[in-house]
Amino acid sequence: MRLRHIPGAEEKIAKSPYVIQDPSSEKGHWKERFGNDFPIEAEIGMGKGKFIMELARMHPARNYVGIERYPSVLLRGLEKREQIECSNIWFLCMDAKLLPEVFEKGELTTLYLNFSDPWPKDRHAKRRLTSPEFMKIYRQVLADGGTVEFKTDNQELFRYSLESIPAAGWEILSYTFDLHHSPLALGNVMTEYEAKFAGEGKAICKLVCR
Repeated sequence: MRLRHIPGAEEKIAKSPYVIQDPSSEKGHWKERFGNDFPIEAEIGMGKGKFIMELARMHPARNYVGIERYPSVLLRGLEKREQIECSNIWFLCMDAKLLPEVFEKGELTTLYLNFSDPWPKDRHAKRRLTSPEFMKIYRQVLADGGTVEFKTDNQELFRYSLESIPAAGWEILSYTFDLHHSPLALGNVMTEYEAKFAGEGKAICKLVCR
């Protein structure tokens, strides 16, 4: 998918009060950043932020970090952030590969991966966010027993994930190829893509692993 660059996006993000400009300085200090001991959950590739901002609104006794590597996409999320009153969410503009530079082991309890780039070519498999390479990164920041929740409309990526995640030493707790007609739909919060694809009649896949 080709992303349209928004002129000045980087400058606006650099001035935003909702974005942490030096994420590495927060490592080991996230409880101080939020001012409480609530569990911290993060979404990798938050897009325009509908999903994670809705979670933050619904669960004031949890803390949230939205991570998006593309400034032009994050900027759209910041526009939404300005319209809500919420003190339990921060945003980072960075690559997921840098998670261990930003979070200590155990600082995160849950990671959400929603409609990630499928990187369909075999030579790009290491770039998939459910590859063994990325699962190894998540292990470095999640608490013991911490979980990863993954949603996608791409069945090939989902089948790959059902194999790659156990191969990386993780346990798949539950999964479905049709989220909206399964018990996992209980309490489900939809992303922008999910609402679009579901409206087109596409089945949504989801798995939870630890």
